[in-house]
Amino acid sequence: MNDSAAYVPPKVWTWQQPNGGQFASINRPIAGATHDQPLPVGRHPLQLYSLATPNGVKVTVMLEELLALGHAGAEYDAWPIRIQQGDQFGSGFVGVNPNSKIPALMDHSAVAAGGKPVRVFESGAILLHLATKFGALLPADPAARTEALSWLFWQMGSAPYLGGGFGHFYAYAPHKIEYAIDRFSMETKRQLDVLDRRLAEVPYLGGDDYSIADIAVWPWYGALALGQLYSAAEFLQVQDYQHVQRWAQAIAQRPAVQRGRKVNRLFGPLHDQLHERHDAADFDTRTQDKLQGPAA
Repeated sequence: MNDSAAYVPPKVWTWQQPNGGQFASINRPIAGATHDQPLPVGRHPLQLYSLATPNGVKVTVMLEELLALGHAGAEYDAWPIRIQQGDQFGSGFVGVNPNSKIPALMDHSAVAAGGKPVRVFESGAILLHLATKFGALLPADPAARTEALSWLFWQMGSAPYLGGGFGHFYAYAPHKIEYAIDRFSMETKRQLDVLDRRLAEVPYLGGDDYSIADIAVWPWYGALALGQLYSAAEFLQVQDYQHVQRWAQAIAQRPAVQRGRKVNRLFGPLHDQLHERHDAADFDTRTQDKLQGPAA
């Protein structure tokens, strides 16, 4: 387990640009806007600015699930944020999310009654905001609600080890580092085992009912289990986690999940891409053709 050259950290770290890797051009050690770029605003109270990464998919799935349950107030406009082009550092987006990460939501629901728009950033906060707002996909029973929220926040704390840890060093880093890949592979498999043990006991993470806990976890760990993340299914032997597999496949079959995965997707097969979403009719093939631009 020896790297080709030992790295000795300097006394004071300095940013050396570029630092290599697929996302080197958009990573920097400071916050704030880099340019003026207002955000578009559509006709619905809910305005989503996002991209169909796992964190973005959480919110579009949530909104599509709410609409499927009959909550007409969950109609939304979804605008793509092209992170490789630096849209997340535009002044408008930074105004919604000072952390410059997708997804970000502006809720204009209160404006008609004289209130102010509400910004919501961080995917877990958006899911909780929407579940509370519509009284859906989060149990009312205090014990069941607490269990579902525990798994929601488990995801928020665990996924960085899968994404920024395993995903980065396995799939994106300019050099393969054995120690880093071993370290984060071990942690990712431990997390899969945590989920597998839980799902051996109950159909969904919160218990008997599908909730925002599943909506948060599935785009990361469900996609991993189904071989849709980092091309790492064989490397991590994801088929061994039978209860995660059952859960991942069941959620993948939900129509709202299938719709939500397409929204703000700028990559992959063209039939899976819906760059913008403004109405349920946008999922119609003819409408998709109008809303799809050149894939980024």
